[in-house]
This record gives sequence, structure tokens and C-alpha cells, in this order.
Amino acid sequence: MFEFTLTATDGRARAGVFRTPHGDLKTPVFAPVGTQATVKTLSPAQVAELGASLVLSNTYHLYLRPGDELVREMGGLHNFMQWPNPMLTDSGGFQVFSLSQTRKVDEDGVTFKSHIDGSMHRFTPERSIQIQNNLGADIIMAFDECADPNNHAYIKKAMERTHRWAERSLAAHSRADQALFGIVQGGVDPALRTVSAEFISSLPFPGIAIGGLSVGETKDEMHTTLDVVTPILPENKPRYLMGVGTPEDLINGIARGVDIFDCVLPTRLARHHAAFSPEGRLNMMNATFARDSRPLDETCDCYTCRTFTRAYIRHLIVAKELLAGTLLSIHNLHTMINLVNDMRTAIIDGTFNDKVESWLAQWRGNAEREKKPATESHSRSDS
Repeated sequence: MFEFTLTATDGRARAGVFRTPHGDLKTPVFAPVGTQATVKTLSPAQVAELGASLVLSNTYHLYLRPGDELVREMGGLHNFMQWPNPMLTDSGGFQVFSLSQTRKVDEDGVTFKSHIDGSMHRFTPERSIQIQNNLGADIIMAFDECADPNNHAYIKKAMERTHRWAERSLAAHSRADQALFGIVQGGVDPALRTVSAEFISSLPFPGIAIGGLSVGETKDEMHTTLDVVTPILPENKPRYLMGVGTPEDLINGIARGVDIFDCVLPTRLARHHAAFSPEGRLNMMNATFARDSRPLDETCDCYTCRTFTRAYIRHLIVAKELLAGTLLSIHNLHTMINLVNDMRTAIIDGTFNDKVESWLAQWRGNAEREKKPATESHSRSDS
């Protein structure tokens, strides 16, 4: 039911097709994040019109509200949110471990306090898989422990526990129509990442995720980690870099052999009045845009840029109109999806490596400005 075929390579960059019950994913692919079964400010039809072929939803949030059993009763996530294409759910592990002050980890699992009402809950590998089986996404994740990359003394312990939980997740998985991915951990320690990549690759997962990045490490550390991990991973399985996604990150990740990406950044920036642009990230609250008749990006053909001026979008923001978030989300997601599609075409044409530096020069100004702490769940849930 799940088959990954490599179409072309250019250096370490890969173009392929991953078959799922809800359609083929052409990789590399960027997935918008729909934390609570919705991509914020957009309808499923609008997300599809942008060319998105994969959407991610969050196990932790959907377990708490409305509940995974209710989603199952409603026919699963695809039917519940009316998204007909492939879907992915994370394991809930990142969110649980982000609750550093309100959770307790032991060998069997994690006990944590709900951020909604303070009630106590428990996730084990078996429970996480059961919840994801109920949600019904095409791609689901093994339960893992994402450790603070700055806590070097704990990283090895968390990695080894992740390996044991990976085996338990495999044993608990019961649906043939869902692809369970294992997760590589190990912080930014090359030796630990090597051990983890080799161990997870040895298990019968149809795909492999790289976790524990974009949680406070430097960009150089992220790139070094990918340089260590991706050459170890099987060529015949898709590789998913979890929660990573500035335009620059996508370029660097694809150049290092990553196939699947997700990130909340495009829609989160939209709600904070920011737009991706070859000029660098635009703060649309800036007064200089009040009489600017240009589109957000003169090279962009998204609905927002074809139709509206910077002056109009700034007016909507100042007037606190909800349409501002929708128009900025359309543009930001279109930028990410089109960039990945352009890179896929270049891989197939054999011109990817010739274009990497020009892409980086064009999009480098849109990188995140601040370094996020490892305990903040910015890269996994758009809430």
C-alpha cells in the first residue's frame, strides 16, 4: 500500500513519489500544518488550490479536543476536516516534552497536564499509536523523546528510550493503511545521531523521520546533523525532517537528501503580519507600506499578489480585519510550496546543484530572526 520510488537525484537531492491510500506524494514536498484539523485562516479548498498535497495535524491537540475517538466516529481526520489528500500526524511527543514544567517521564511513558484545563493524562508508545490509529492519517509517527539539545548529559538516555519506544510503537501499530515512521534522535552529537540513524534504519519502518532539530540549535549544527544522518538512511524510504521550514531551511534540507517537510511558520507569520519576499521578510505593519501599490512579491503569481496591493493588506491589518491573515497565509504557503516544486523540477532536470546558491541568496533574508528555546513547541503546533 505504501511504496517509495526515486525518480531522479542531483547530488544528494532527491525527487520521488510516495504512494499512499489518499494519493501519491511527489517529493520533495512541503506540508502546511493543520494543528487542530485546520490550516489556520484557510479552508481545505483554499489549501488544495495552493497545490498542497499533504497536511499535518497534531495528535496531542486532537486527543485533548475534540478527542481521537470522536474523530474516529466521524470517519477519521480526512472525513472530519474534509481533506481528501494524504495526511500526517505526529506522535504528540514533542508537545508533551515541551511541557517541561508539567510532565513526568518514565520508562513506560509520560504523564502530563493538559494546557486546556489542567487535567492529568498519560501517553505511552502504545497509547500514542492507538490515538493515531483512531485519527486515521496516512502517515503516523512513533512515540519518541525529544530532548533539549543543550542538555548533553540527557540526550543519550532520551535517544536510547526513543529506540525502545520505536520497537513498542511498531508492535502496537495495527492498521495496514497507515505508514508508521520511526524517528532518529541524538541531539547534535554526531556519534549519537549515527547510532540512532543506524538503529532506526534497521527496523521495518516504511519511512524515517529526523526529529530533535529546530529546537534551539544553530543552523550550522542542523546542517552538520543532516550531513551525518541522511547518508545512513535507506535510499528506498522517504525522509521527513520534522518541524523545519524557512525557505532557506528547505533549500538546505533538500540539498542534503530530505524528502518531506512541515512547519507552522508560513501561517504563524501571516497572523503576525509578515510575508515572505525576495527582499527579505516583510513586516506589513510598517508605515512605509501605507501607500505602496506593489504586490507583496512582484515575481509571485498567488491570488494575493495577483489581486491586492501592499497598501490594502496593511489597511486590513490596521483595521484588524481577518482577511489580512488569510491573504498573507495564501501568499506565504504559495511561496513555500512553489519553491519546493521548483526544486523538484530542477532535480529532475539535473540543474538543482547549479541553482542552490542563487536560491539561498534570494531567500536567506526570510530566515527566523530569533533563536527559539528548546522548550517552546513553535515548530510542531500552530497555536
